[in-house]
Order: sequence, then C-alpha cells, then structure tokens
Amino acid sequence: MFMLKLWNTSSRTIEEFQPIASKRIGMYACGPTVYQRAHIGNFRAYVFEDILRRVLEREGYGVTHVVNITDVGHLVGDVDEGVDKVEQAARSAGKTAWDIAREFADLFLVDLKRLGIELPTRMPKATDNIPEQIALIQELERKGFTYTTSDGVYFDTSKFPEYGSFSGQPLEEKEEGARVITNLEKRNSTDFALWKFSHPNGRSFDSAQDDIQTKRQMEWDSPWGVGFPGWHIECSAMSRKELGQPFDIHAGGVDHISVHHENEIAQSVAAYGAPLARYWFHVEFLLVDGQKMSKSLGNTYTLEDLEKKGFDPLSYRYFLLGAHYRQKQNFTWEALSAAKQALTKLRHAVRGWDEPKTGCADLEAEFFSALHADLNTPQALAVLWKTVDSEVPTSAKAETVRMMDHILGLGLSGIIAKPIPVPDAIRSLLDARASAREQKNWSESDQLRDEMVSLGWNVEDTSDGQRPHPAD
Repeated sequence: MFMLKLWNTSSRTIEEFQPIASKRIGMYACGPTVYQRAHIGNFRAYVFEDILRRVLEREGYGVTHVVNITDVGHLVGDVDEGVDKVEQAARSAGKTAWDIAREFADLFLVDLKRLGIELPTRMPKATDNIPEQIALIQELERKGFTYTTSDGVYFDTSKFPEYGSFSGQPLEEKEEGARVITNLEKRNSTDFALWKFSHPNGRSFDSAQDDIQTKRQMEWDSPWGVGFPGWHIECSAMSRKELGQPFDIHAGGVDHISVHHENEIAQSVAAYGAPLARYWFHVEFLLVDGQKMSKSLGNTYTLEDLEKKGFDPLSYRYFLLGAHYRQKQNFTWEALSAAKQALTKLRHAVRGWDEPKTGCADLEAEFFSALHADLNTPQALAVLWKTVDSEVPTSAKAETVRMMDHILGLGLSGIIAKPIPVPDAIRSLLDARASAREQKNWSESDQLRDEMVSLGWNVEDTSDGQRPHPAD
C-alpha cells in the first residue's frame, strides 16, 4: 500500500500525504525571476520537486505541475522600493525587458532538461496574467485589506490576524526584525505592495541610481493607475487560476517561507476565505564552501560554470541526491568530483548487462521505503548501489536499476544493456589478457592492461568476465 510521509512546513510535522482528489494532484512551485541565468542553488529545489513528482507519478497519480515565470514586479532586494530586476538587467544589457525575460526563461528550460528534470505541465508568466492579478487585488480591496499610498496599493497585514503564523514569527516580532521603512506612508513595516505605480508622466524612480529616472517598459493600466503588480500577488493569482484553491502542494526554497509564502497565504486567504495549499514542501539552502552564495563572493555558479570545469549536469544532480532535501548541503568542487566519479562508475557498471527482465522485488521495496519516508534520497542511492553490486543475474537487477533510475533521473536507463563499442585493437588485447589470466601469467596480464590504459581504455575484472570502458 502506498503511503508517502513528508515534512509539512505549515504544520511543522511529518505527515502522511493525502491528496484532495483521489488520483489527481496539483503542485505549484515558485519559478525563476528571469533577469539572469539560474544558479546551482536555485536548482536544488527544482531537482527535489522533480523527485517528488516522479514518486507520485510512479504511484499512479496524475500530477499537474505548475512553475511560474516571474518576468515583472520582483524588485532588487526583494522589497517594495527600488528597480525591477528584469528592467535593470535590460538596461545593463542594452536590450528590452521583454527580450531579457524571454532569453533567461528559455535558458531556464534548457537547464531543466540538462538536469534531467521533467518539464512542468504549465509555466505561466506574470506578464500574461495581469488581469487575474488585478482581479485579486480588487477582491482584497472590497474586503477592506488594502490601502493606497503615493507609490502603490498595499496589503494591510494588521488586518490579517494570522499573519506570521506560517513562518512561526508573530506580527510584532516580524515588525521588529523588518528593514527600516523607507516608505513612511506604509502603516506597518510588514505591509507589502500589491500594485506599484509608475512615476508621474510614465517614469519610475530607481533608488539604486538616485539621479536617474527611466521610463518603465513593463506597465499596465489598472483601476488605481498605471503601474505593475507586486512580486507576491502573481503566485496567488496564477496558482488559483491553474490549480484552484486550495491545491495539494506548494513547493519552493526555504528562503521563501518568511516573506514570499507568508504574503501569498495572507492575500489568498484574505481574498477567498480558503487555504491556499494543503501541503507546503520546502528545500533547504545550498552553501558553497560553507558560505551562502552571493555575487560579492563570486560563488553563484551556473550549470555552464560547472560544464566549463568538465562536469556534466547529471553529476551535479547525483551530488544533490546525496543529501536530504531538508538539510543544508555544502557544495565544493571536491564533492562534485566525487559525485562525478560515482556516477561514472554507475554508468560503467550497467553497460552491457543482459536485457532487463523480472526485477528484484525486495530491493525495489527497500528503495521505495526510503523515498516514502520523507524523500530520503541518500538512502535510496544506497539501495541503488546495493542493487548494482548484488550477485543476482544482471537481467534481474537491470530491470530494478531501470525502475530506480526513472525516479532518480540519472540517465542510466538509456545505457543499460547497451554495450560500449570496443575497437578491434582493444578486443585483441582483451583476448590476449584473458588467455594470460587463464595461464595465471599475472605479469603479462598487468602489462596488457597497462597497454590498454595507454590507449585510453580501462578494464574491470568481474564475475561475468572482463568489462572494458573508455578511461575518463
């Protein structure tokens, strides 16, 4: 019987997952702000969301997986003052905001594919859902949760008594810990923008360059004036449109808990009187050499940066699966090298196995037992290795490894039972070495192996005989 237990951020407990509908699951994940290429820390959440989706689909659920594209409204510093990240990037690059958003949204899709992540069912853009965001703000206005200042329409957090409960930080504590209010018209430091006005005469103020005023490229008419939506409103509007309210799972990184997801919940519940999501799934931070990623430290690596150093994206995926999603994980180049070596060894091990047949039921049960216990991917990887190293016939473990790979997404399925083409020169050396070993002529055997190494080939001695593969 299928029983998936996950940590629910909302209740702060491990719970048995129960979908709203019997065989359909709606999952919404906060997607990228497309002003630059997503970095490896961003992809940690997307990889584990992918694992969760694959487990649910394996159990027969139809998963509608929605990931939004934030192409407007996310201001520098994640606050309500300053310049829009997309517009700022466009200005720096000498391109339009629309071109910048399109460019990095396309690159995000490329990187998802290279990491073996199943593409989302739908990827709505904030700029394509302006009417839905305006309608949500109007609903909040009708119910008395908004007020207007000279620079926009704000949500009044003091009128939502539950504000702060999601992050576990009461309103008064959040106010004490909030940034210094630069907008003195805000009633409370935790209030957040629902709609921001463009500057009079169609110009918007860039606090990062206080002597420059620039015409916004992305702005729309609204009942309150020309402007653009705040960052948080898009997720509430688009998740409701795509999945209804409530839906099953809202996913994202832990960095979203205290502000972005707190604000999503407040505006959605205030507007429609129903929970936003039944289940909240959050993935912990990725550190780099023990530190948070930041531009100032020069450690916000992209997949492209990894590839330039000789690492393929699936090696990075393997690295990520080696730690539990609710634990911080420390990225180092040494750790990535170890992951690459382990994945290479896996690839070499499964090549040339017999065609998959009936699998190993006990090992498969052990594998899913690990994943059903709060997505324990380190334990699942251990079971994968246990299967590869087992003495059962290769046809049986090939089927089991293929099934495991459908969940872990390491690209093994496509190479199982596909022998490596071996050049004739190497085959001759293998035959000679086999003969030497039969005669227990170990020195000649070693000499022949060294000759193959000099030609770029390694050979492993297994119970099934010699297994040649190209050297890394």
